[in-house]
Amino acid sequence: MASGVALSTLDGGLRVVTEPLPELRSVAVGFWVGTGSRDEPEPIAGASHFLEHLLFKGTDQRSAAEIAQEVESVGGDMNAFTTHECTAFVMRMPHDQLERALTILSDIVWTPALEPSDVEQERQVILEEIRMRDDTPDDLVHDLFSVALFPDHPLGREVLGGHDSIGAMPRDAIAEFHAAHYRPGNVVVAAAGDLEHADVVELISAALPDTGAPPARNGDEPLSPPRRVAVIERPTEQAHLVVGMRGLRRDDPDRYAMNVLNQALGGGMSSRLFQEVREKRGLAYSVYSFAMGHRETGVFAVYVGTAPERVDESLRVINGEVDRLVSDGGLPVDEIDAAKGHLKGSLALALETSSSRMHRIGRNELLLGEVPTLDEVTAKVEAVGPDDITRVVERVFAPGERVLAAVGPVDEASLSTAAAS
Repeated sequence: MASGVALSTLDGGLRVVTEPLPELRSVAVGFWVGTGSRDEPEPIAGASHFLEHLLFKGTDQRSAAEIAQEVESVGGDMNAFTTHECTAFVMRMPHDQLERALTILSDIVWTPALEPSDVEQERQVILEEIRMRDDTPDDLVHDLFSVALFPDHPLGREVLGGHDSIGAMPRDAIAEFHAAHYRPGNVVVAAAGDLEHADVVELISAALPDTGAPPARNGDEPLSPPRRVAVIERPTEQAHLVVGMRGLRRDDPDRYAMNVLNQALGGGMSSRLFQEVREKRGLAYSVYSFAMGHRETGVFAVYVGTAPERVDESLRVINGEVDRLVSDGGLPVDEIDAAKGHLKGSLALALETSSSRMHRIGRNELLLGEVPTLDEVTAKVEAVGPDDITRVVERVFAPGERVLAAVGPVDEASLSTAAAS
């Protein structure tokens, strides 16, 4: 484990991972559940996100108001989020409130009330959340891109669920999904701050349910060929575009090289895309690239928001920069070194709070089964060289068919022509 990080596996397979930070006066705690939107049967798509809402609505011991009062009365805060592959419930408290944080989180994760009235209320809240997403084109275009990149596959589903599935989801189906997946063997509890590992283990053990093993995970579904172009026409002021391709899975050894390449291409103000798209041509206010990994595959893409009449030019510049990576076989050493310097520095700056430390150890233990030290991560980044960048370009950029998603006052036929050029 990472220096100072401790790991214990409890009865039922639950893992507790902690990082003591005695110089702080806070603790951050998270329950990381290894189930997300890709694990849902299609008729209840959105069940993981539905549970994210419902677990804060109350338990047999506490009402929603009492949960909020217990946390906020001591200055704490709580939150949750859902992804395709996990759901997390997190809390940050003053360091002397560790027991309170772990007791409340154990209560809401293991024994939510799931009252029918709460289900109906949160159903309406989530439908409003979906409508809000639909009215936010720079969010909607990312979901549209996922649908096109992974058609007819759980990775292409919207994490929020759809209007139909959320509107019709029975309370009992949600409860059954919780009972099947919210089991100790499918959970990592992470904590960081002014704490002792043994105290966390003791408190978690005291509330641990005896619910049996979680269901065996289904094999990964086969990936169909992506759709080349996906468009939602809207009378917006900007056209919002995402262009990209499938990338590397989350545990791929080349992921460090991919991160370096991503930083150089579109990761900051000094990146190629920012300089070419915004600084030199004034085509957009916002342009960036991003990379993410899943169990069996990944994503690499570029987002830009631009005026409708400048869509073709923006796409030419973005595709031109990607083509240049392929024709050059990678990046020059000076750009690699600058990108590595940024990644190493930003990693150190990003881990100065108990919350960021907790997220790092929780996510790594759940999704990768290990927590590398910061020195190990830094060394992996530092070891990236031109040959590694060339290999990633050959694996991801050279062979992949690019996918284009667009939301705005754009025409699918013209975009198809632009994407093919």
